[in-house]
Amino acid sequence: MKPHGKNNNQIHKTTSKILLLLTLTLTLTLIILTLIPFHTFPISLSSSSNHHSLPSPATHPQAAAAAAVIAVDDNHHKCDVFSGEWVPNPNAPYYHNTTCWAIHEHQNCQKYGRPDSDYMKWRWKPDECDLEIFNPYQFLEIVRDKSLGFVGDSVGRNQMQSLICMLSRVEYPIDASTTNDDNFKRWYYVSYNFTLATYWSPFLVKFTEPDTDGPTHTGIYNLYLDEFDEAWTNHIDKFNYLILNGGHWFSRPAFYYENHQVVGCKFCQKDNITDYPMTFGYRKAFRTAYKAIISRKNFKGVTILRTFAPMHFEGGEWNKGGNCVRKKPFKNNEIRLEGTNLELYLAQMEEFKWAEIKAKENGLKFRVLDITQPMLLRPDGHPSKYGHWPEENVTLYNDCVHWCLPGPIDTWSDFLLHMLKMEGRRSAQEKKAYSRLIKGKL
Repeated sequence: MKPHGKNNNQIHKTTSKILLLLTLTLTLTLIILTLIPFHTFPISLSSSSNHHSLPSPATHPQAAAAAAVIAVDDNHHKCDVFSGEWVPNPNAPYYHNTTCWAIHEHQNCQKYGRPDSDYMKWRWKPDECDLEIFNPYQFLEIVRDKSLGFVGDSVGRNQMQSLICMLSRVEYPIDASTTNDDNFKRWYYVSYNFTLATYWSPFLVKFTEPDTDGPTHTGIYNLYLDEFDEAWTNHIDKFNYLILNGGHWFSRPAFYYENHQVVGCKFCQKDNITDYPMTFGYRKAFRTAYKAIISRKNFKGVTILRTFAPMHFEGGEWNKGGNCVRKKPFKNNEIRLEGTNLELYLAQMEEFKWAEIKAKENGLKFRVLDITQPMLLRPDGHPSKYGHWPEENVTLYNDCVHWCLPGPIDTWSDFLLHMLKMEGRRSAQEKKAYSRLIKGKL
């Protein structure tokens, strides 16, 4: 028995040394991984894993970033991150069309045979600073116990689906919708108590569609320019962030109502009714939407205007053979904002400036996610004809309005995360200033 006991002691000593060595190695590994930036871990596009599986944060070395201090470099608050150029990004994309179930079929360009992939491999480089690649762990930490709502048209829904895909490296949400209507969805991130929601309101104000055909076969609408669209305005009180957008639908034929009376129209082809440019209804709709937000006594969140994303039809209008077939971004000196795109952008910004002042008087915060110029430079990122199979008999035109997923729209999440960091910086500064003021009075 003695020799056996001696060997047993030796085994215990050896095991203890091995465990100590493993512990030190694991600790050193975690420290190194914490120091390495998240974006150095691009997703493998050859993965064939089930896209419905939930990735656990504990399985990712990048999870250590969640405990890190989320800060903005000092020069970033002085830098206009929306002014810059697109530069190559070989690490992109950060998810694949086969690994994210949130992609709308008509934006799933790779599925429907788009032969090129370079449109996915660019990042936005501001002129005076760098814009960090989206870190889903940081984003989810910032929005922990919060909620974010998208209000507007299908491009807004396109943005939300992109965000879900960008966050899928950490967690997929569960469907917490209160209705079966896909235009009004709520997604819940269990581990972070974070809610995403979308409210489809293409005109931002109350509207009806009395004629589904109309002069351009896209329907004709009644827009009640001074009436709130209660489908979303009655549901925003608990949101911490609200992202507002609108644009493309205002090109459709419509009758404009104020005080329950027709005051004009857009391409209604009625001799006794004044025909206005689309910016007439556009301005008034945004002003009414802003009034709706400001009038909510219990809404204390941050309202973000996501500016108009230009369309890129070339060779004809959207319903007359126009298409978008370019394979790379423009440089700044190769294109400029003009025509309808410029008119919509200016109208939108002028109404925002009015609303920003009114909101501040009521203690509310209005911000701008200004993607118009960056997206003007991306004619290569639209689905075009790759939103369905070639042999399908569909009534869709070439889509030069929405954005492929993965694609340029994923950069909107880079912008959004930067804005949320900046918002945190402002809040911290305000608290410090308030604290100093209180101490000064004591």
